[in-house]
Amino acid sequence: MHRLWVLVAVQASVAAASLVVEIVAGRMLAPYVGMSLYTWTSVIAVVLAGFSAGHWIGGRLAEGTPEAALRANGWAMLAASLTTAGAVFVLRGAAGPVVTALEDPVASIVALTLLVFFLPSFFAGIPAPILSMIAVVRHPDRKGRALGAMFAAGAWGAILGTLAAGFVFISWLGSVGTLVVVAVVYAGLGIASLVSAGGRAGIGAGSAALLAPAALALSALSQPDPCTVESDYFCIRVIDEGEPGAPMRFMVLDHLVHGVADGLDPTAMLTPHGIMLEGLPRLRMADRDQWSAFLIGGGSYTVPRSWHARGTPVSVTVAEVDPAVTQAAIDHFWYEPGADRIIHADARRTLAAEATRYDVIIGDAFSDIAVPQHLITREFFATVRERLNPGGVYLMNVIDHMDRLEVLASMVATARAVWPHVEVWTERQHDPAENRRVFVLVAGEGPSAQPQLATPWGNAIRVAASSVDDILASRPHVVFTDDYAPIDRLLGDRGEG
Repeated sequence: MHRLWVLVAVQASVAAASLVVEIVAGRMLAPYVGMSLYTWTSVIAVVLAGFSAGHWIGGRLAEGTPEAALRANGWAMLAASLTTAGAVFVLRGAAGPVVTALEDPVASIVALTLLVFFLPSFFAGIPAPILSMIAVVRHPDRKGRALGAMFAAGAWGAILGTLAAGFVFISWLGSVGTLVVVAVVYAGLGIASLVSAGGRAGIGAGSAALLAPAALALSALSQPDPCTVESDYFCIRVIDEGEPGAPMRFMVLDHLVHGVADGLDPTAMLTPHGIMLEGLPRLRMADRDQWSAFLIGGGSYTVPRSWHARGTPVSVTVAEVDPAVTQAAIDHFWYEPGADRIIHADARRTLAAEATRYDVIIGDAFSDIAVPQHLITREFFATVRERLNPGGVYLMNVIDHMDRLEVLASMVATARAVWPHVEVWTERQHDPAENRRVFVLVAGEGPSAQPQLATPWGNAIRVAASSVDDILASRPHVVFTDDYAPIDRLLGDRGEG
């Protein structure tokens, strides 16, 4: 392993594998803490911290003889293999206690990321200075070029690893399968380093040391997958909660429930936002013989399913970015698309590209601390208004905490910058012990005909305009724009207001 091209290839392979782990980390954490700005910030910071610590240790090890350094590199690679394969078990064992012990979601994300992904990154960071030092020592006549080649190999390996993880490995192998492949790559590089450093003795030592990561990798593959379907976008889980003869299922995307469906009654709306997003459009369109609706996000497709079961005179278009979500709704949530038009693309791009106008547009973007920022800005709302027919209405769910309401205030302010009339609706019955509350904004040219919505599953009321004005007057708020939409900070801040 002393030839320059071999060292370059090894360095590129280590860099590629380590970046694959970084990309997979976000996907693996999602079922437990969600996918948000905070998740990716924590992953990147922890991985970089691991690399930095590994580089420092690797630099000290590189001061020995090339054989000793290669031997250390081999053991580091085997340790990387072991901790990478073990990440599956550490995550599943630590997630529950960490999330329970740390009520703050950001703290739990950081802590869990540290526990699971620091060590794999640390051991993967050790080889770079060792391999670079060997390249320089073994090629004294071209030190600069050798060093430059090693740095370039690290960068190109990182690029290739990132692309491979995002476009190939996770899609075809899933998160666990991808980690197992990385563990195998690390183990192979470790064995090669030990053999290069110690010949036959290296083969024996490496073979013995390979047993632990190999066993962990095989065990990881045999573990039950927490996802019913792992798509390019989500860990999709289907959870049965009904009783015999009364089927009811929850659709969980990553770590949050995004839909609930009743197998016997397709009109049943079993969540507060479902009650409002299904019922308020019917209330607003009650005087029309036929109307059209554009839904941003499909989820379990309970809203169009209910409309069709009721015989509602509506033509439905759904923009759902993930085809696997739609298929899960068909396979598990009793949804029959029928004449519904389903577009598997980003809703903002779809609305901007097509000139079609609708009577109702529904945005279901909020989910805990993860919100697509491009779907809550003044510029997006302006596009939505352009795609509404005269008298049309836009509805959007908003989740906020009652002790602050800065998110609600900001969403209302943003909607008022575009529409002449903005209402706030919420569930009538709300447990005061539950700080988080679901609201629905209704934006259009005029008010709803009634101040309340009554259903067999729950009632919703329109918040008095004076109360909405008081919220805006008493809470700090911003108008969200494409340039500045600090929704993650506002949702993640749990301080007392």
